Amino acid sequence: MTVSRAQFAALYEQHLPAVSGYLRRRVARDDVDDLAADVFAVAWRKRDAVAPGEELPWLYRIAGYLVANHRRRLAARASVLGWFAVPDSAPAADAALDGDPALAAAWASLSATEREVLALVVLDDLAVAEAAVALGVSPNAVSVRLHRAKKSLAAALGASRDSDVA
Repeated sequence: MTVSRAQFAALYEQHLPAVSGYLRRRVARDDVDDLAADVFAVAWRKRDAVAPGEELPWLYRIAGYLVANHRRRLAARASVLGWFAVPDSAPAADAALDGDPALAAAWASLSATEREVLALVVLDDLAVAEAAVALGVSPNAVSVRLHRAKKSLAAALGASRDSDVA
């Protein structure tokens, strides 16, 4: 699909808040604006690769790659300098769970893959098909991952409740 400047500007205005929210849940607040700009710079260069109707999940996929690269740079800087800890996971997602310690502990017990699929579908409000585009897998794979993640989260919450009762 060929995208004109005007269409891309509309895409930017429409999806910048969602992309920024996605990034806020995954990186430090100070890095959100720079990474959001990078997402749209990459999107502009690759604008002919997006399928109509899949713009937001496509932007999330680009953002996911940029977040991974950002974390690798932070880890490399930390290992070279030895002064910084490598960031573990999406800071805002964990912060959103601070009000419920049992839920925060259950969230922390999930694998990174489980947290990512739950974050895309629940926190970012993507449909399974859109999450599939963002993750670069089939919708069926997302459905399976989502089911397993929900099951793991429920089991972790159940274990937490059982330990609270005992």
